[in-house]
Amino acid sequence: MKLSNLVRNLSLMAFGALMSAGLYHALEAASAGSGNIKVYKQLDLFGDVFDRVRSDYVEKPDEEKLIEAAINGMLQSLDPHSSYLNPKNFRNMQVQTRGEFGGLGIEVTMENGVVKVVSPIDDTPAAKAGVQAGDLIVKIDGERVRGLTLNQAVEKMRGKVGTPITITVLRKGVKEPFDIKIVRDIIRIRSVKHSIEGGDIGYIRITSFNEQTQPGLEKAIKDIRKKLGDKVKGYIIDLRNNPGGLLDQAISVSDTFLEHGEVVSTRGRNASESQRFNAQPGDLTGGKPVVVLINGGSASASEIVAGALQDHKRATLIGTRSFGKGSVQTIIPLGPRGGAIRLTTARYYTPSGRSIQAKGIVPDYIIEEELPDELKKKADQLKTRGEAALRGHLKNDKADGKEESGSSAYVPKDKTKDTQLQAAIRFLHGQDIAMMVKKPAVETKKDAPAATGDDGKPSAKPDGGERTPEKAK
Repeated sequence: MKLSNLVRNLSLMAFGALMSAGLYHALEAASAGSGNIKVYKQLDLFGDVFDRVRSDYVEKPDEEKLIEAAINGMLQSLDPHSSYLNPKNFRNMQVQTRGEFGGLGIEVTMENGVVKVVSPIDDTPAAKAGVQAGDLIVKIDGERVRGLTLNQAVEKMRGKVGTPITITVLRKGVKEPFDIKIVRDIIRIRSVKHSIEGGDIGYIRITSFNEQTQPGLEKAIKDIRKKLGDKVKGYIIDLRNNPGGLLDQAISVSDTFLEHGEVVSTRGRNASESQRFNAQPGDLTGGKPVVVLINGGSASASEIVAGALQDHKRATLIGTRSFGKGSVQTIIPLGPRGGAIRLTTARYYTPSGRSIQAKGIVPDYIIEEELPDELKKKADQLKTRGEAALRGHLKNDKADGKEESGSSAYVPKDKTKDTQLQAAIRFLHGQDIAMMVKKPAVETKKDAPAATGDDGKPSAKPDGGERTPEKAK
C-alpha cells in the first residue's frame, strides 16, 4: 500500500471512530480534534511527496535515508540543538558520555549551514592541531559541509584511529579559509585536571561534564588538601571553553560546594514537567573561598554550575559573558527501531530565577585576556558568537532586555600570561584586581562576595535561602 493511501486510511479510521461515538462525545471530540485532522492532511501531503520521489526521481533513492532526512529536517526546524540520532550515532553518543570515544576532540554545533566549533577539548588531536573555539568548518576532506546535517558532518569526521583528515576552516580575522590536517585518535576525556597555583590555591580545570567528572573533582579536592593541608587559601574552578554535558554531573559539581538550597530548576511546556534540584548537606571544601572562571566558550552545564554558585554567593565569577545555552535536551530512544531523538524539552533557570538562554551569565568581574600582538588588531573579530547568534535559537522567555551572549574564548597556554587566572589568584590572596577589570558587571558586582576567609575577612558562604522555583537544563 502506498504511504499516502496508508495515511489517508488512518485519518479516515480516526474520523470514523469519532463518528461512531455518542453524539455529545463526538461533538466534543470533533472540536478538540480539528487540529488533528489538519495534521492528517499534512501527513497525507508528505506521503504524496514521498511516493513521487520514490517513483520518479532520476535514480532509485535510498528510502531509509529519505525518511531520516525528513526526520532531521523536522527536528532542525525547531532549534539548533534538536536532532535525530540514527542507531550508530546513538551508540556513539552513549560512548561519548562515558568519557571515551574515537574522533578529533571537538565540540560542535551547526550555524548557517556549516559546522561551528564550540570548543576544542584539551589534549586532543584537534586542540594540538590548533583548532580554536569559533572556527567554522566549511569542508571535510575537500567535501563541502553545507547541505549536510550536523550528525552527517560529525560522522564524516569520525573514522579509524590513526587515519588522517583535513578540515577546511574559516576563522574570524583570517581572510581566506585554510586547511588543518588532523590524525584521528581515541579521545579519552580526562574531564578534571588540577594543580597548585600561587603557592596555596587549588586550581581545578573541568573540561566537560561526563560520567567521570564528579569522581575526578572529588579526587582533585582530596589531592589538593593532601598537599596543602590547612594552608589551602581557596579554589579556582576553571570552566572556560567547557561546552557542557550531563545535567546530573552539573548538579553534582554544584552540590560539591553548597550545603543546601536550590541548584537549578527546569520548566517544560507543561507545569507538571517542572523539576527542581536541591543541594545536599556537605561542602567538600569546608567553606573555602571559590572563584569560577568563565568565558564565551562556557556553555550549558558550565553555566548551570556558574549560575548556581553565583546566585548563592558561594563563588565569585571572573572572566567574560558565557555562551548562553539555557535549554535542556532530552535523549529519547526510539525503541526497537533503534536510534533516538535529541529534543529540546525545557529551559533551565538559576536559583534566583534567571534564564540565561541567549543571554549568558555575566561574571562579577569582567576581565578579558590580554591578546598577543598578532591578535590585538583582530580582537573584535575573535569574539565568539553565542547562542543568541544561532539561527533559529530558542528565545529567552524573560522580558528583561535584549538577547546577548558570547564573548572572547581566547585562553593563553602560558599560565603566567593568563590574565583571568592571575586575577583569580590575586583575588583569593585578598589583593585588589580593580585595575584588571574592563568594566563592572552591574547585574552582580554589588553583591560580590569577599575574597578570603582566612585573614579576618568574611568568606563566600552559601546563603542557602529558598529561591523561586524555575528551570534548568
